[in-house]
Amino acid sequence: MENNQIKQQINNAIEGFTTSASILNYWQGHRRLTRQVIEAFPEDKLFKYSLGGMRPFAVMVNEIMSMADSGIQDLFQDKSTPIAELNHLSGKCFACTKEELLNLWDDVTYKIDTLWPLIPQQRFREVMLAFGAYEGVTSDIILYWIDNEIHHRAQGYVYLRCLGVEPPAFWNRN
Repeated sequence: MENNQIKQQINNAIEGFTTSASILNYWQGHRRLTRQVIEAFPEDKLFKYSLGGMRPFAVMVNEIMSMADSGIQDLFQDKSTPIAELNHLSGKCFACTKEELLNLWDDVTYKIDTLWPLIPQQRFREVMLAFGAYEGVTSDIILYWIDNEIHHRAQGYVYLRCLGVEPPAFWNRN
């Protein structure tokens, strides 16, 4: 009897870990933390400061938003947004102030929260062609978007430390 209870707990834990709702919660936790990093930047450094040939953090944030925004919408279309049309590669002006950048960030977060529950479960297991260039299982593509955000947020942490600004705790995703 005890053995069956342990197996059931393991099954429930695995099922809870791999649900689309848990992935959304995980992603949005990272998005909340990245937003805190944006907020921590001095306004005059957000768009101009860079190190070692890396891009300014606002440009990295634009990439994160562009991929998340186009990507989540592409999950509902028969065709994908061509990579050259992604905002961060098309040269479109995205924001000129921290406030504008945060507002755009919040708009993308709202889209993710609104569209995510509409994704049919089988869609996560389908193969998609992200941005017309990257073929893979949808769930793996989404995990790449999250990994890309974490990578660029880490670069933002380096910038903040170099600027003498204490970054938010990396583990606090509330």
